[in-house]
Amino acid sequence: MMALCLLVLVGFGVGWWRGGEFMHRMATNEQFYGQKVTIVGTANDEAVYGKFYQLEFTLNNARVVDPAPAQLVGSITIRGFGAPMVNRGDVVVVSGKLNPSLGNNIASMSFANLEVTRHDTSWLNDFRRKFAAGMESALPEPAASFALGLLIGQRSTLPDDVSDQLRQVGLTHIIAVSGYNLTVIVMACRRMLAGRSKYQATIICIALMALFLGITGFSPPIVRASIVSLLGIGAWYYGRDVKPLVLLLVSGVVTVLDNPLYLWGNVSWYLSFLSFFGVLYVAPLVTKRWWKKEPGIIAGVFIETVCASIMVVPYVLFIFGQTSLVSLPANLLVVPFIPLAMVLCLAAGLAGMFVPMFGGWIAWPATTLLTYMLDTAALLSKVPHAFIEHIGFSWRAMTFGYATIGLAIAVLQTKTRVLTLKSRKGS
Repeated sequence: MMALCLLVLVGFGVGWWRGGEFMHRMATNEQFYGQKVTIVGTANDEAVYGKFYQLEFTLNNARVVDPAPAQLVGSITIRGFGAPMVNRGDVVVVSGKLNPSLGNNIASMSFANLEVTRHDTSWLNDFRRKFAAGMESALPEPAASFALGLLIGQRSTLPDDVSDQLRQVGLTHIIAVSGYNLTVIVMACRRMLAGRSKYQATIICIALMALFLGITGFSPPIVRASIVSLLGIGAWYYGRDVKPLVLLLVSGVVTVLDNPLYLWGNVSWYLSFLSFFGVLYVAPLVTKRWWKKEPGIIAGVFIETVCASIMVVPYVLFIFGQTSLVSLPANLLVVPFIPLAMVLCLAAGLAGMFVPMFGGWIAWPATTLLTYMLDTAALLSKVPHAFIEHIGFSWRAMTFGYATIGLAIAVLQTKTRVLTLKSRKGS
């Protein structure tokens, strides 16, 4: 008990220190809001054409060079003209008016002047670009853009009508870089390899994670998911039982220690954390309560999807004020096939890279499955009054929602423990 109290005090002290440091640095950002500035930073993603034909991308590690040298905190949304293209990893000089922003990025610049001063030459980003090109050559549109969304969270190339359909049926999370897809596919891989040796299953899962990281990039949600998955795989390999809450807290502490801004308002961080809790903590409780044996791959993904969806509903209602009445059937019809779709899309992208002449034939299974998923979203999006917007959901309502969910989880945990004790006594 003393060790736990000491650990909490140390964590609180470190968090207080890091939070104070970031608040001080955030004050540096605010002094430049509303001013025309020149900043230098590194592009965090591939630029796409946005509103008014501007190149749009996210800038990280930004520093002001004019009117006064200063280091900025957080990422910045950039929209502008001048450079023919901006690739992930390029160093860019941006001149324009800096404005505060809502969401995950702390500021934005529109109609800015762009100049690329150094092009990225890393093999990792080069591989990622070639993989995306291979995917686009192997799959037709919009299946290719949808596949890139599933694998690497690239939503910018997805047609507006398809994005709107996914939003209306509550499937946007499957094309977001939240780490949820990585967790699902790693757990599905472990189920498929359950009959093999632990060594083989561990090596294959780690190789799959490394390939996924190489393609998606080292974004915080993916890194957090990798930490959770790696700890879980290591504990399983050595026969140790690591509690899901410990995995979640470790991954959360690591990412928040790196950037406290995640804890103070990063929507994707909270959505990822909540969905992780549903997958790693709630889903096993449901399985133990109503399934006598380990469910199959499709049933397991189904349970994890429902639990993750329930965990994020109050937060989504509070942040976005919208919900889909067909979200549950849409997720049940689509999400169980995500692990298979990701494997098929990976094969299609690699085929487009290395054997483009046969890419279409190798990508045919992926095309068929992706078409089914897109058609399902399109069909359900036509259900009248299925998508409700402008819901007034206060923080009190969100608190009540999570209190209700917490009570239900506590009851479920108690009943599961009683059933476990009875089965042990019976045996």
